[in-house]
Amino acid sequence: MTPGELLTGATRWTAMGAVALAAPGGWLGGAPGGVGVLAGAALALGTLHWFARRAVRQEADGRITVSPWLMAAGLRFAGVSAAVAALFATGWAHPVALLAGYTVLPVAVVVQGLGLARAELRP
Repeated sequence: MTPGELLTGATRWTAMGAVALAAPGGWLGGAPGGVGVLAGAALALGTLHWFARRAVRQEADGRITVSPWLMAAGLRFAGVSAAVAALFATGWAHPVALLAGYTVLPVAVVVQGLGLARAELRP
């Protein structure tokens, strides 16, 4: 599995999981519940795509530069924190719903890994 295939599969599974959780989240928590799940998944996917893009770029350059990577990661973390703070301050997202949406990505990556392992074990 190439990094692009992993990224595409994780994006697909995360989107499907977020949509599947947004309906019950909206039913239980109203609009902040549904929006929180979708916003959490979108933030997680944005982070994944950012890290993947940076990793591919550094691999293509053939060198690993830690200092700019750490600075960019710190700025990304600050941006995500500001977005989450704005969502909470405006009341657009419920904290539990946002966390549930953010958690969909790790589950999607595990599903991708299990699918790859199952494919490799087949004769």
